[in-house]
Amino acid sequence: IMEPNPDGTVKYALPQEDENAPDLYIPSMGLLTYVLLCALCYGNAGKFDPEVLPDVTSKCVITQILEVVAIRIGFYLMEAPVSLLDLLSYTGYKYLGLSVNMLSGLTVGHFLGYGHRSYYFTYLWTATAVSYFILKVMANCIPRRTSEVGPKRQFMVLGFAGSQFATCWFVSQTAFLK
Repeated sequence: IMEPNPDGTVKYALPQEDENAPDLYIPSMGLLTYVLLCALCYGNAGKFDPEVLPDVTSKCVITQILEVVAIRIGFYLMEAPVSLLDLLSYTGYKYLGLSVNMLSGLTVGHFLGYGHRSYYFTYLWTATAVSYFILKVMANCIPRRTSEVGPKRQFMVLGFAGSQFATCWFVSQTAFLK
């Protein structure tokens, strides 16, 4: 259930009424799953240490906070409103893709020995999917008319989408895939 505004943005109904409303359940469970799969990867390589869990978690959380701050600055420059929790939700969907990547790398690496190749193949697929998702979501979140002096809407949307490749790459934990 979407309610279009006169300025071209889309306003979502409450999650009780709209199953497509952004929430933090999938991003938080994706992050937890990704951290546990990273720990499993370290354990398979015989390099597990309990410090792996907070290290991977803090790297992911700090990266996401910096990403949200950068996107928020972009919205500020365009003088476009955005909810902080919506941005956390949208940018957190990358952890579902990263979990799929890690699971692919672990299973193919265990059975066939091509873990890195499988990981990077699925990385290209999931990073493209997350970038496309951000492209579409941000295009709906940013009004058609933004500030006359700020950056162009199209460039900002493409920059937000392209940043997903970089952040997915940065938080990847592939050192111990077979």
